Amino acid sequence: MDYRTLGTTGLKVSELCLGAMMFGDRTDEQDSRKILQTFTDAGGTFIDTADVYGAGASEEVLGRWLKTQQRSGYVIATKVWGRMGPRPTDQGLSRKHILDAVDASLRRLGTDYVDLYQLHLWDDSTPLAESLSTLDGLVQAGKVRYIGVSNFRGWQLQKAVDLCAQNGWQPLASLQPLYTLLDRSTEWELLPVCQNEGLGVITWSPLRSGWLSGAFRRGMTAPPRDSKVSTPGTHAWDRYANEHTWHVIDELTAVAAETGRTLPQVAIRWLMQRPGVTAPIIGPRTPEYLDDLLGAADFTLAPEHQERLDAASQPESVPYPYFFD
Repeated sequence: MDYRTLGTTGLKVSELCLGAMMFGDRTDEQDSRKILQTFTDAGGTFIDTADVYGAGASEEVLGRWLKTQQRSGYVIATKVWGRMGPRPTDQGLSRKHILDAVDASLRRLGTDYVDLYQLHLWDDSTPLAESLSTLDGLVQAGKVRYIGVSNFRGWQLQKAVDLCAQNGWQPLASLQPLYTLLDRSTEWELLPVCQNEGLGVITWSPLRSGWLSGAFRRGMTAPPRDSKVSTPGTHAWDRYANEHTWHVIDELTAVAAETGRTLPQVAIRWLMQRPGVTAPIIGPRTPEYLDDLLGAADFTLAPEHQERLDAASQPESVPYPYFFD
């Protein structure tokens, strides 16, 4: 596996990031450890979780494994925002919640510091300066090495970058956005901000909850029963079951056949070769599935295949003012 720097920082991370969202939940501890070992044996060093995953169970599973490893060899990322208790102060990005949350994450992870600490979502109820100044304090205290954000809009991301620069606070190192063959609006504002400001890009859900895994084919009238798409949420059937999606999957299937690769490998490899992307986050539920996903690091898509996927996945309509480009 190759390594890339996270934006304009000096931090080197593996070109695939292991997502630990299912650890301690849909994936038991034994399989979670197998996944971690297989990923690190393949050269992976970058692992992402969040305090809210499994109500803390993901961090706990990762922490118990981390105690058996050389801590300095891994880049551990976690996130803060989600509700971790019944009280109003148990969520959001207030100074109080961030300070409480980082200490709780450090206890669960069994470590003295987090390599990358990320604001999981925007918080309308807290001034952004309060959140960012708190993160800066955590860096100064040695509890956090780098900071980032996830799921911000373009103007929110630019405001965060500018506030850090204006106040001399620790600059943002990365953005964690949704970005897939089926979700390319990230290219309208978020990626340009990241490229202009030197932020790394860690993309989540590269297979869009299974839509690009090979389990979904043209002609289906309902999702597989055991898929995430079968439950309500942002990956709902009604949102993606349309001609554009089937066209993308058709082309993805064709490219996979021509290259002798699986659909997940091609979908992830396409992301790895997109401008500005540092590392897609792969979140396998089983050790066996990880073996397939790791294959994305073993080949390169030819320019003609990359261009065909670019063309097939181009949004059918682009809103104002982006169609002027």
